[in-house]
Amino acid sequence: MPRFFVKEKQAFLAQRKPFLRDARPKIFGYERLSNSLELSAGHFEAFKQFGCSKIFQDALNGSIEPNERPQLKLALDALEKGDVLVVPKLNRLGYTKLEVLTFIHQSQLKGISIRTLDGLFDTDNFDGQFGMVVVFLRALAEFDKSIAKERLIESVVRRRESGGNLGGRPKTSVAKERLVHRLREEGNSYRNIRDQTGLAISTIRRIVLEKSRLN
Repeated sequence: MPRFFVKEKQAFLAQRKPFLRDARPKIFGYERLSNSLELSAGHFEAFKQFGCSKIFQDALNGSIEPNERPQLKLALDALEKGDVLVVPKLNRLGYTKLEVLTFIHQSQLKGISIRTLDGLFDTDNFDGQFGMVVVFLRALAEFDKSIAKERLIESVVRRRESGGNLGGRPKTSVAKERLVHRLREEGNSYRNIRDQTGLAISTIRRIVLEKSRLN
């Protein structure tokens, strides 16, 4: 083969190599840890055996809320169509079932596959009905919220109309507060006052303290 054609072939193959590397799907792992900032050796090895080139992890601590997953968002932003996200269990993806289903649906729309380490869950095996399931469950969740809100409003209205307690600490009558003051001034103990008035000791203490502050 002429030297000219050899050099041309080598140059062509060199130009194709980056494209061949980019064509391979990225496989990222994600873990949410409850009380540690480091993966266990066994867990780390499991991700590696699955082919994960990078592992994202969030740690549940006082700096983030239970439903926040900043590293999961970074992982999803870094993945593209045809890539794969691997998690130990599906509950790592959300705080509620609806959050998990919504995340999976959004990943599918982006063309990203979700798989679990045990191999039992793989979105590549789903058909197009999964999106309809998510929409249906979301609608049910909103329906439940609306019903609960309406029932709460109706309950408050009924209690207001009937003069019932709307919550919070029950109000002690003025007559009982005066009785507590008189019994305390007579030297009765909190237990004796409780037996005579029927009030809780914590309520008696509060009444006595409030009077002492005023004086």
